[in-house]
Amino acid sequence: MDFAFSAQHEQVRETVARFAAEQLAPLVPAAEEGEAFPRELFRQWADLGLLGVRYPEADGGAGFDKISDCIVREEMSRVCQAFSSSWSAHTHLALWPIWRAGTAGQKARYFAPGLAGEKIGGFGLSEPDGGSDVRSMKTRAEKVEGGWRLNGAKLYITNAPIADFLVVAARTKPEPTSDAISLFIVDLPNAGFDIHKLKKDGIRASETGLIHIADAFVPDEALLGGTVGTYSIVLESLSENRVGVAANCLGMARGAFDAALSFASTRMVRGKPVLNYQAIAHKLADMAADIEAAKWMVYYGAWRVDQGTIDAVTASKVKLVASETAVRVTEQAVRILGGAGIMQEYPVARFHRDSLVYVIGEGTSEIQRNIISRDLGARL
Repeated sequence: MDFAFSAQHEQVRETVARFAAEQLAPLVPAAEEGEAFPRELFRQWADLGLLGVRYPEADGGAGFDKISDCIVREEMSRVCQAFSSSWSAHTHLALWPIWRAGTAGQKARYFAPGLAGEKIGGFGLSEPDGGSDVRSMKTRAEKVEGGWRLNGAKLYITNAPIADFLVVAARTKPEPTSDAISLFIVDLPNAGFDIHKLKKDGIRASETGLIHIADAFVPDEALLGGTVGTYSIVLESLSENRVGVAANCLGMARGAFDAALSFASTRMVRGKPVLNYQAIAHKLADMAADIEAAKWMVYYGAWRVDQGTIDAVTASKVKLVASETAVRVTEQAVRILGGAGIMQEYPVARFHRDSLVYVIGEGTSEIQRNIISRDLGARL
């Protein structure tokens, strides 16, 4: 067993950590206050090869592995989860299905410019009534002459207000079976897509939308891979992305811990730093242990992805542990800072708000527990 990161992994971490500190951090206050994502970041990410970190060099990517992908997520989320969320929605949720199952024409039209930061993508899966239950999807696609007609709604879609295209899941058969859901690549703007930007208390600088879809026409070439019934691509994408999201959670926990430790080391009470009071020291000790445990869960999951052995249950365990750790650690960081913890001068309240998104998004903690429980023989 080898628990060491490679020299390449350490180089990726150093590069992304420096970029996050020097380029991302100065943008955070204005982006959070205005709830607006700075679009120029996509070009900067492309220049560093960060949009293609997960994809082979032969396809225009950087040729790195899932461990590198998680390192990028962790280091960016350590500074700003909202930026990392928009990055993830584009480079994985939007581009991965196209890379995995798209036609040559679709890859040339969306994947290549997506890697270059020339087009921004998003993934339209969640719905107002369906939540985490993908098979209850109500958005429908009806075959018409020359293409398809889409009707329905999508909710909490990251990047929707700024996207140039969306990969949209829709029901192409009425039966609740795995081959009844297909993916479509929709260019924006589209006359049938009415996108409303949502105001949020978490990941504020990542723009999120509610989409009403009414008689939206898309041509035949919009059908991903030219094939109906691509639900399996959704499942593959979710399993791998749950490991990635866990890395985001790890980054938030680390960011909050760093801020709490720095504050506790310098905040003086009765002539000594509060770090020297056992109540505070024990909080930080628990936080450090939780982060270490989550770290190795995350990178074990990433290793399993790279080995081609990741499964839904393992991905759920990784995501559950990391997301719940992020909530606990960020809350304790707020408590350690006391009154300062809810001041915008410090990042811990933002980390806590953002961490709450991930016990809900990408499958709630309850959904993850259901998946794990079924593997243990429970009939839920």
